[in-house]
Amino acid sequence: MSRITRQLHVGSVAIGGGAPVSVQSMTNTDTRDVTATLAQIRALSDAGCEIVRCAVPDREAAVALGAIRRDSPVPLIADIHFDYQLALAVLDGGIDGLRLNPGNIGARWKVEEVVRACRDRQVPIRIGVNAGSLEKELLEKYGHPTAAAMAESALGHIRILEELNYREIKVSLKASDVRRTVGAYRLLAAQVDYPLHIGITEAGTTWAGTVKSAVGLGALLIDGLGDTLRVSLTGDPVEEVRVGWEILKSLDLRERGPVFVSCPTCGRCQIDLIPVAEEVERRLHDLPKKLTVAVMGCAVNGPGEAREADIGIAGGKGEGLLFRKGEIVRKVPADRLADVLVEEARKMAEEE
Repeated sequence: MSRITRQLHVGSVAIGGGAPVSVQSMTNTDTRDVTATLAQIRALSDAGCEIVRCAVPDREAAVALGAIRRDSPVPLIADIHFDYQLALAVLDGGIDGLRLNPGNIGARWKVEEVVRACRDRQVPIRIGVNAGSLEKELLEKYGHPTAAAMAESALGHIRILEELNYREIKVSLKASDVRRTVGAYRLLAAQVDYPLHIGITEAGTTWAGTVKSAVGLGALLIDGLGDTLRVSLTGDPVEEVRVGWEILKSLDLRERGPVFVSCPTCGRCQIDLIPVAEEVERRLHDLPKKLTVAVMGCAVNGPGEAREADIGIAGGKGEGLLFRKGEIVRKVPADRLADVLVEEARKMAEEE
C-alpha cells in the first residue's frame, strides 16, 4: 500500500511524491554554540541522517544557525515557536525548512510575512502538532488530546497556509502514546495529500523508545503512511538515526549497511554466541554496503540461515562453519568466529 502525496524539497532531499522515506534527527546542543552543533550535525550525517532540525530559542541562536547552515553537510530545519521574527531571521540565514505552527505565530500579518519569505526562497513549512501542546479550545472540546483533536489541530493550521495560497507543507501529529499517534495520522491522511513527517514523540530512553518507535512507525509505514521520520529518544541523537534506518531496512523501504540475523540461543547452542553476535554487530554497523550477515548457534536452523545470508557462521561444538554466498568456506574455531566473520564481511564489501 502506498499513499500518493505532493512532493517538496528540504534542500536537496525530496520528500513525498514517491521519494524514499528520509531519516531525520535533531541536535541537542545549544544552537548558539556553532562548533558543538556542527560537530553533532557531522556525526549525525556520518550515521546516515539526511535532515537535521535545530532549536531556535532566541535571536542569538537564529544568527548562529546561519553560520551553521553554511558548513552543514545536510539540509537543516529551524524549530520555531511563537516568534515570527526568528523565522524571518533563519530564512535570511539560508535555512532549508521551518517547523512551526502558523496558528501560534500571532496576528495574520505575521504569518503572511513568514509565508512571503518562504515562498521567495522555496522553503517548506512543517506543521508540527504535538499532543502536549494542543490549543485550549480543542482540549475543552475533546476533553484531552485525542487523535481526532490532533487531526483537527493540524487541519486548522493547514487552513491558514492554504488561505495564503501556500502549499509547500508537510505535517506531523505526534504523541507519546502509540495508538493515539497512529490514529491521528490515519485520520489526517484520509483528508489531505500533504507529505507526513512521522514519529512517536517523547518515546523514552533508548531501549523503551526504540520499541515504541518501531511499533508505531512500523504500523504507519506498513499502511503506506510516512514520507520522512524521526525516532525520538532520550539519549544520543546518533542512536535515533541508527534506529530509524533499522526500521526502514526491516520493511525493505531503504538500504543502508548490513542486515544482521542472529539466533536467540537455546540449550542446543554449544558456543558462547551472544558476545560473538554483539561484537560482529558493533564492528560492522558502519559498513556502507548492504550485506546480510548471519550469526547462528546450532545445527538446526543455523546452516539454513547462514546459507541464505551473504555471509555467516553456524556454530557447532567449539567451532563454527563459515558460509559465503551459500557455500561452506571453512571451519573456524569458536574463539576466532567474530574476527573471521568481520574480516570476510569487509573483504566481501570491498570486492562488491
